[in-house]
Amino acid sequence: MTTAPTPVPAPAAADPSGGPGAPGTATAPPAARPTARPTRRRPRGGAWLATVPLLAFFLVGFGLPAVAIVTGAFTVSSDAESGAGSFTTANLTDSVQGAYWTALVSSVKLSALTALIGTVLGVPIAQAVLTSRFRLLREAVLTASGVLANFGGLPLAFAFVATLGNAGELTKAFHLTDHGWSLYSFTGLAVTYLYFLVPLMVLTITPALEGLRLQWREAARNNRATTPQYWRHVALPILFPSLLGGFVLLFGSAFAAYATAAAMVGATVPLISRQIADALSGNVLVGQGNLALALSLDMIIVAVLVMAVYLPLQRRSARWLS
Repeated sequence: MTTAPTPVPAPAAADPSGGPGAPGTATAPPAARPTARPTRRRPRGGAWLATVPLLAFFLVGFGLPAVAIVTGAFTVSSDAESGAGSFTTANLTDSVQGAYWTALVSSVKLSALTALIGTVLGVPIAQAVLTSRFRLLREAVLTASGVLANFGGLPLAFAFVATLGNAGELTKAFHLTDHGWSLYSFTGLAVTYLYFLVPLMVLTITPALEGLRLQWREAARNNRATTPQYWRHVALPILFPSLLGGFVLLFGSAFAAYATAAAMVGATVPLISRQIADALSGNVLVGQGNLALALSLDMIIVAVLVMAVYLPLQRRSARWLS
């Protein structure tokens, strides 16, 4: 008796849908889950306490003096015979008339001129230092600029009197007096201010020059732009807010300078800082303390007007240099 062969089961047909159980089909890896974006942690409620020392210092060092200046500028001086402490606009009116107005205009002219010259001279010096191959030279110039930018007052006045005064070494060596040179004039004071304003501009504009990207220069070269065209159409428009910021800083430094001018030229060149000192000390008239506060308020107004032009442009520059 013959035994029938056991039937072999036929292989299962491949699933046309390509399911995971179908033979001969690669199993697809599981889909990657979308990564969740990291959530920014907001500072805790007590984080603002870290700013309390700064705010307190600002309030004591700037806020209270500003309030005292504004209040005193519109108040009758306590040295007056009658009406002391009452409201008046006479101080502010007198501060923009006669010799006081002349001193204010002279201070603005001197500060604007020296700030402009310092800006024009400081930018090429800073660019030359940055592009120099000698690292030692760069460090030496920046270190010297930091020292000279803070060199002022009586030492600076003595140095220039000994060098470019009527009996100064350079004055006698080159006979500068015969050519009309005088250190004790508006021009001489401007030259003296440049001694510390140009190094200050070098320190101020160096970070902005470092922010200029190399790709911008290469793109200008690819478009057959010359070096002057690159600076005129690319670099200077980007640097303009930073240049204006440096100009504002130099203007403020020259506008508030007192010791150098007082020791070197005295009352030869009328300056608002000298007028404030005379009003406080009573060299001209007694009881002009509140007039000095009005003159100080005029200086604050000038500084605020200059800053109002600078701040909007600084925000525009930050977009390119960030």
